[in-house]
This record gives sequence, C-alpha cells and structure tokens, in this order.
Amino acid sequence: MQKLDRVDVVGVGLNATDTLIALDRFPAVGQKVEFQTVQVLPGGQTASMVVACQTWGLNTRYVGKLGDDSAAAVHRAAFDRAGVETHILTAEGTASAQSIILVDGSGERTVLLKRDERLSLTAGDLRREWIEQARALHVDGFDTAAATCAARWARAAGIPVIADLDEIYDGVEDLLPLIDHLIVSRDFPARLTGIRDLEKALQTMRTDYGSQITAATLGQDGVLAWDGEGFHYLPAYRVPVVDTTGAGDTFHAAYVYGLLQNWLLDRRLNFACAAAALNCTGTGARGGIRPVSDIESLMRTGGRYPAVYPTQDGAVFA
Repeated sequence: MQKLDRVDVVGVGLNATDTLIALDRFPAVGQKVEFQTVQVLPGGQTASMVVACQTWGLNTRYVGKLGDDSAAAVHRAAFDRAGVETHILTAEGTASAQSIILVDGSGERTVLLKRDERLSLTAGDLRREWIEQARALHVDGFDTAAATCAARWARAAGIPVIADLDEIYDGVEDLLPLIDHLIVSRDFPARLTGIRDLEKALQTMRTDYGSQITAATLGQDGVLAWDGEGFHYLPAYRVPVVDTTGAGDTFHAAYVYGLLQNWLLDRRLNFACAAAALNCTGTGARGGIRPVSDIESLMRTGGRYPAVYPTQDGAVFA
C-alpha cells in the first residue's frame, strides 16, 4: 500500500449539490413569487472548507461519501480542479446529498436539505492514516460516529481538531470532548447548554468539554470567542452581499488557515471574518473565495458593522 503524503488539513464530513434559486423576496405562506435565476453548484460544509484552504495554498484531503449519480461527477471534478486529495466512498443506487437554497434580495439564504441515510459516513469507512497524516482535522459532526472516530485518532496523534457544529446531532456528546477549536452557529450554545446568555454559554461549553477555544459566528454581528481568560469579539465586515451561502464554511477554512500559520487568536478571527464577508460577494458556497491578498486588503481598509459586544474593559476589538 502506497504511503500517503502528509497534508495540512483533512476534512471529514458533508458535501452537497446546491441548487440556488434567486428571489427578489422570500414568499409568504401560500404565496406565488417569480424566481430570477437557478444555478446548480457544488457545496457542503466540509467539502467547501477544504476547497477554500486548497485555494489559499494549503495541501488538503477530503473524506466523504457520494451517491452514484451525475452530481457525484460534479463534485469529483470540482475537487480535481482545486487540487484536493480525495477519499470518497460511493453509496450505490443512491443520489448524492442535495440542498435547495432560496436566496432573497438581501442575499440571505434559506436551505432545504435532502440526504439519504445510505450516504452516512461511518467509523468503519475511515482509515487511520487519512487522519494521522495531516496537521489539522476539521469535522462538521453530521455523521457523528465517523467524526468522533476521526477526532479520537487526531487527538491521540496530537493533531488539533476544529469543528463546525450547527445542530445537536445524535452522539454529539461523545464528539465534543475531542474538539480543540469549537466554532458553532449563533443558536447552538443555548441549545447545547440551556443557557440563553451567549457569553455564559460559551464559558460553560469550554468548561464542560475542555476545548481550547469556544466561539459562535453571528452573521453580520461578527464572531465572539472565549479562550478561558477573556472574550475576543470581532464585528463583521460590511460588503455588498450577493449570497450568504457558504459564509460559515469559508469562516472555518480561514480560521484553520490562520491556525496553521500560528497566528494569534484575534488575527485568526479577523482573517476569518474578512474571508467570510468576501465569500458573500459571490454566488454559491464557493463563489466568493478570494485570494489571501484580497482578504488582507479588506482587513486593512474595510468598514465594519456596528459592534454588539464590548470587551471586558469596555473597548471593542479592532
């Protein structure tokens, strides 16, 4: 068996074929509205994350499962174009995961997802070397048993684990103690801890599960992170928004990129905010993945939305 090359980051998790439908406005219940355009594009949380990292010069590996339909060929071609090393299993007689994404006139998206359970990645589908021959592991937790297995191998090998969680998946309690950088959606901390105050919920998550960093992405309100000693808050960058699809995926990719550059937390979060904002200026989960130079330019010159969280001393992180 040929020995694998070591990569910078391995992603284990979701892919999806996104059908983006552009609307002037989101319809009310029972209403008919005319749509503007329809585009079919590759997406998915972890799949898009590794493509972004590869675009920025990291060596990446993707582990996931596809159906045996024409959409699978679209995904494979996109990975090949980007230069991502893939280990993709095939679920025979099954359609690949599909998302119907409605994008309103403000660029905000609403997602409808269909994924056959036969597409679920299991722990038995994984090979340990896929995980251990990497500098960092990223999981989305959707296939929780596989994510937990991968995270356990990474932890044993001293490899940092970064997670993108937006739902309380079955078995997530086994995964959470294995995550070093737990970066979740706005509502996740309250649903996980039962604590409505975001700051207290992030503190509780870190105490309960031992993560180095707990953070929540907040859309145009930016990101709030807790490192065990203080809060780190970055407001979001103000850009002309076309489509918010994939903003979170790009944020996580940029965070991983900064982590592997050994940047301090504030710079990681700032870079991630800028990368996510720029992705919103294009269409689809990967339509606005911009070069590192463009991201750093926005960090130097871009305006921000008003801050919604102060620091402990009353100042706001720049």
